[in-house]
Amino acid sequence: MKKFLLLTLLAPAVLSAAAGTGADASLVVRRDTAFVEKHRFLPTAKRIDRRIDRNKFAYKGEVAVGITASYGTISSDDTDMMLILDHINLDGTMAQVNPFVGYFYRDNSMVGLRLGYRHMGVGLGSLEVDLGSQNDLDIALDNMDYTGNAYSFGLFHRSYTGIDPKGSFGLFAELELSGMIGRSDFSYLSGDTPKSTHSKSFKMNISFNPGVAVYIFPNVCGTLSFGLGGFQYSKIDQTDQDGKTGSRTASKMRFRLNLANINVGMTVHLWNKKRE
Repeated sequence: MKKFLLLTLLAPAVLSAAAGTGADASLVVRRDTAFVEKHRFLPTAKRIDRRIDRNKFAYKGEVAVGITASYGTISSDDTDMMLILDHINLDGTMAQVNPFVGYFYRDNSMVGLRLGYRHMGVGLGSLEVDLGSQNDLDIALDNMDYTGNAYSFGLFHRSYTGIDPKGSFGLFAELELSGMIGRSDFSYLSGDTPKSTHSKSFKMNISFNPGVAVYIFPNVCGTLSFGLGGFQYSKIDQTDQDGKTGSRTASKMRFRLNLANINVGMTVHLWNKKRE
């Protein structure tokens, strides 16, 4: 360190002396520069290239169109595992479909637009809760039904990295900003009187969705992605059959694997560049 400071202070004098004696001043400058580079102690702005995008999976100029979908069912076939519940007649489905289009503005990097539709329907014909004679609690519910539909719109950025030299297998990380509007209806039987509640919802999400992709044909790619959470803001307005209304808002930040947000998809790459 002392030598570095000394050379810094004496550099002008050394250059002047070299010029006066006819010595090669450029040689002195090169030696001083080499010393400074070798003993540099301050952080540099040079980017570290980890070469994670060395293998090409998609090429600049491609247009990708595709769709992701998920489907699940809920039933009461295995309710014998829950000893406190009996005489359950539960049946429900949840389905979601998301078409999208994207453009690769550079190799392995895509921006795109995604639309979405989600449907959830759950019917509960009957439910009995019995905690035993010692607890003196017995509850019975009948004719409960829930139906919800939602539409979404989102912008996303997806980055791929190939995991084999031929570019057949790849991983991707996706960041999405989306909005969703929906309506749900909940009806039930209170004694002999039917009652219902209607809700309108609005949600904004910033979510992170990684996944894996594989080319099953030269221009057709299969994908599997899952949600790891993110930031969410929601507002819900409710109205019952008597016209009474209420609303609530909520916001949260959560990062964890969501088993209800696992999607299988298919992507078609148009105007594919020649793979080298």
